[in-house]
Amino acid sequence: MGTVTLGVSIAVPEPYGSQLQELRAGFGDAAAHGIPTHVTLVPPTEVDADRLPQIRAHLAEVAAAFRAFGMRLAGTGTFRPLSPVVFVQVVEGAAGCTRLQGRVRDPEGPLSRELAFPYHPHVTVAHGISEEAMDLAFTTLAEYAAEWVCEGFALYEQGSDGVWRKLREYPFGTGPTGVPAQLSSPADTSAEATVRPS
Repeated sequence: MGTVTLGVSIAVPEPYGSQLQELRAGFGDAAAHGIPTHVTLVPPTEVDADRLPQIRAHLAEVAAAFRAFGMRLAGTGTFRPLSPVVFVQVVEGAAGCTRLQGRVRDPEGPLSRELAFPYHPHVTVAHGISEEAMDLAFTTLAEYAAEWVCEGFALYEQGSDGVWRKLREYPFGTGPTGVPAQLSSPADTSAEATVRPS
């Protein structure tokens, strides 16, 4: 069946997602329109296509046992010079993201993998562009802020065209009020199905 390249992430909801994606494109990052704005849980990972059912089952199990948590973005950071990335900082919700990615990458699970760098939740707004453009991204978004309640995550596949497309959303088992989260249709591609601006 061949292999597929998968990623797992928390979508940044509207209007924030589109705002940051357009800004990223404006800084000259050609990949911007192929990458929905997100917080990574599992970076691009190549797997055998026949493992997809097992991976989907694992993600559903993780999501069902997890609770919604608050997310807040504020200001910018960078991984330079180690990595050519400028990002918006996750100042609230980082602990939730870290716990969640640990469960998704469970060493006993189908998405177990080593990371090149220690896990650090963030929202990339510039990657691999000129230093001047990276500096512009860093200063332009220095006062940026956004806030929402994270109620789930999604599985994405990277196409041969380099574009990341959502395969399925995984809502958490319990919403912020303790009410069971509604299950969204696999065909639903709205980021608001898993996250809601506060």
